[in-house]
Amino acid sequence: MTIADREVANSRESRKGKGDQTMQATRTQDAIALVESSTAHNYHPLPVVVAEAEGAWVTDVEGRRYLDFLAAYSAVNFGHRHPDIVAAVKEQLDRVTLTSRAFHHDVLGPFARELADLAGKELVLPMNTGAEAVETGLKVARKWGYEVKGVPVDQATIIVAEGNFHGRTISVVSFSTDPVARTHFGPFTPGFRVVPYGDAAAMAAAIDDTTVAVLIEPVQGEAGVVVPPAGYLAEVRRLCDERQVLFVADEIQSGLGRTGTTFACEHEGVVPDLYLLGKALGGGVVPVSAVVGDSDVLGVIHPGEHGSTFGGNPLACAAGRAVVAMLSTGQWQRAAVELGAHLHARLSGLIGRGVVEVRGRGLWAGVDINPELMSGREACEALLGEGILVKDTHGSTIRFAPPLVVTRDEIDLAVDALGRVLAARGA
Repeated sequence: MTIADREVANSRESRKGKGDQTMQATRTQDAIALVESSTAHNYHPLPVVVAEAEGAWVTDVEGRRYLDFLAAYSAVNFGHRHPDIVAAVKEQLDRVTLTSRAFHHDVLGPFARELADLAGKELVLPMNTGAEAVETGLKVARKWGYEVKGVPVDQATIIVAEGNFHGRTISVVSFSTDPVARTHFGPFTPGFRVVPYGDAAAMAAAIDDTTVAVLIEPVQGEAGVVVPPAGYLAEVRRLCDERQVLFVADEIQSGLGRTGTTFACEHEGVVPDLYLLGKALGGGVVPVSAVVGDSDVLGVIHPGEHGSTFGGNPLACAAGRAVVAMLSTGQWQRAAVELGAHLHARLSGLIGRGVVEVRGRGLWAGVDINPELMSGREACEALLGEGILVKDTHGSTIRFAPPLVVTRDEIDLAVDALGRVLAARGA
């Protein structure tokens, strides 16, 4: 029995005793209707209602199982409900979950030390979400610029890249180049200069005496898993050193094993001044983010200048410690390399058969569908019918980012499903 046959059988078995398909469909429709009537419409989810999850698989309210090839935008790098992470969080739930930073607790110090050591840095500033980590990095860079570099007060500038995605706060959308993220959200925060991604010459031209930092993604995720030209990150590092500018790497999606290294910057042997981390740092269980750097940069922050009630809470630290311990073995990075090579080889086999281009690193791929066949959204909806969960971005691009626990057979199942979807459209 193939893996596809086995999953079909499991799906059928799970439906026994649950009523006919009409009743099951009603459960999905009712659940979606409740969401649509009760929440602001800031997302456009696929019509599936997940009720359970384990590893690389999720189960909907009707009992149908799906392969999760989005992994919550890399937040579920280690699979749904990884037993090591769940055990750490459950143990912490029985002790203490929140103190605020008004007091010390016994998990923050070990978490911060272990994460700093993983990154080869000295200090950690814990927060909750990726957007908070980015905002924190911006504040740190500006304060460093005024107090260390000597930029005149309120004149600091930060260089960012076209196609960036760093969150959706007001400051972040101020330098987004996505009109959907920006329209009708002004006035915007000043102090940012946008240059083409991957163009080191343009970046060099944009840096002046007011520049305090360069903020870039080592791989642009939301843009479609865009990998910069070889040598780009190294040249950014050189420019920052030469011009006394901080290199701030947003590794919120690309970091923590996704690309086959602990941090995506490692592909060029580059170490930024600040790492911005999130998503996978919470193991898919609780939101955890952090800014990681050395004392000569993060040391500019003093009591009262920045904070978060939940940042660095005991529950978050317990999850974060489990994640850091797992990454310290190197097995997850090796899995991303080996399985990523298989994923990219299989996807590349579809080029010319409905796929225009495949990009990415490790277990992360941006797949451009021929727009004459279908949009990215239509491809995702068709794959949903095949039992595969992926997400589109920017028109005809879909992203493949399975949890690092995925198997070769499961990768084959997903790519074969994409091949069938494309063939059904005449590719």
